[in-house]
Amino acid sequence: MVNNKLAFVYVYDALCGWCYGFSPVMTKLYERYKNQFNFEVLSGGMILGDRVKPIGASADLIQIHIPRIEETAGVTFGQPYLDILKEGTQVQNSEKPSIALAVFKSYHPEQAVLFAADLQKAKYLNGADFEQDEIYVPIAEKFGIRGSEFIAKLHDEKFKQDAYYDFALSKQLQVTGYPAAFIKTGDLNFYMVAKGYADYDTMVLRVENVLKQVSA
Repeated sequence: MVNNKLAFVYVYDALCGWCYGFSPVMTKLYERYKNQFNFEVLSGGMILGDRVKPIGASADLIQIHIPRIEETAGVTFGQPYLDILKEGTQVQNSEKPSIALAVFKSYHPEQAVLFAADLQKAKYLNGADFEQDEIYVPIAEKFGIRGSEFIAKLHDEKFKQDAYYDFALSKQLQVTGYPAAFIKTGDLNFYMVAKGYADYDTMVLRVENVLKQVSA
């Protein structure tokens, strides 16, 4: 039975490579603790406004991080993504995948960790362009959501507002880098358990330490 007094809050951005590396860790944590926590996912809004640019503008920096992420987290960046990185014209904008997460949460909020992981696989394994509606269809349908319905909501102002509300919550939590994670108690105390990448065993240790504190 879910304890409604505790939530695991994961702050990520769909365009964050280290979040892609952290996705397998988050998925394992979700499977381990889903009966103890309500899992919540917030989009941080890493690339918005004047930061929105073709991927070529940051390709050199991304290429420096890729080997470190692969070695540290054990994930793979697929050749389609590497080709897009080299080609350089795909626009990087956090807004649309954040709206997609907001739409998904209106259906299955408890599975948002899994949806976020699938979004990042689509990007970093298969080179998906988050600006294109059709890339969201197979991911939505995997969770039993009709693709056409999901796309319609992707263009609904309500869900854009929901995404920007997530960005505001992320700022309130003073998140300045991704991934980040917190345990939230019923009296709205927040315990930070991740600031940047951490491996699964480290995360379990941190979570268990917080559980001991809140139950003491």
